[in-house]
Amino acid sequence: MTNLTNIATTAAVAAVCAGLVAGVLVRPAPGPTQAEIAAMIDTAVTERLAETAPAPAAGPMDTADLNTAIETFLLDNPRLLESMSVALETEMRAEEQERARIALTTLEDDIYNDPANIVLGNPEGDVTLVEMFDYNCGYCRQVLPDVMALVEEDPGLRVILKEFPILSQGSVDAARVGVLVNKQGVDYARFHTALFSARGAVTGETALAAAETLGLSRVMIELDMNTDDVTAALQRNYTLAQGLGISGTPAFIIGNEVIPGAVGKDELARRIANMRECGATQCPTDG
Repeated sequence: MTNLTNIATTAAVAAVCAGLVAGVLVRPAPGPTQAEIAAMIDTAVTERLAETAPAPAAGPMDTADLNTAIETFLLDNPRLLESMSVALETEMRAEEQERARIALTTLEDDIYNDPANIVLGNPEGDVTLVEMFDYNCGYCRQVLPDVMALVEEDPGLRVILKEFPILSQGSVDAARVGVLVNKQGVDYARFHTALFSARGAVTGETALAAAETLGLSRVMIELDMNTDDVTAALQRNYTLAQGLGISGTPAFIIGNEVIPGAVGKDELARRIANMRECGATQCPTDG
């Protein structure tokens, strides 16, 4: 044990002596110059920036690759399209309702106080249902019994009918006769029902025959049906429809809503009840 310690001590001393001798006999190499130091710093900075810099942006993706990527994503997430469709439909419906609300407010007088309005039911009713119709409209024929039933069953309902002939020249001629029949103060509901009960296409001749059954002069109506007053009455309805975004028949107006298409009696009655309850076709508590 002692021998090993002595050997190690001797080796350490020898190493220290050798270092001292080397320090004396060998002169140290000169240090780097200022230029070399600056170059080393520049190199270090450049390497460091290269390490931390973001990866270079990829070049523009090929259109085919982009289309494939989109298709793959949509196939992997099929419900995304459904959600987007529902969201778009909801947004469009809200926009349409807002446009209709503004238009209904702006055109209120044209809707409810036009002198050519055909009024059924209670003229002083607390709720008004407006229908724009064409005598050759099959859906208008379909909703006729429902509208007439509402008139009979609801003593507080006022119904305004507006001639909106858009399907044929026969529709226009029948509407012209209708405007004149309404001016005579006769039972327009009978004339209205007779035309929708007629077989085949409704024409001016059909309307003239129905007017005669009410005791009106066929000759006088035929002479007056193309006057400026009648034309102006129809033109006002066309202008109103354009303002409300109505392009087909039947179209109903009630309160704050424009309702396109054939709506059944129950739906109309529900909206009428809501108007009485909360002043709008859809109440907060309405399911």
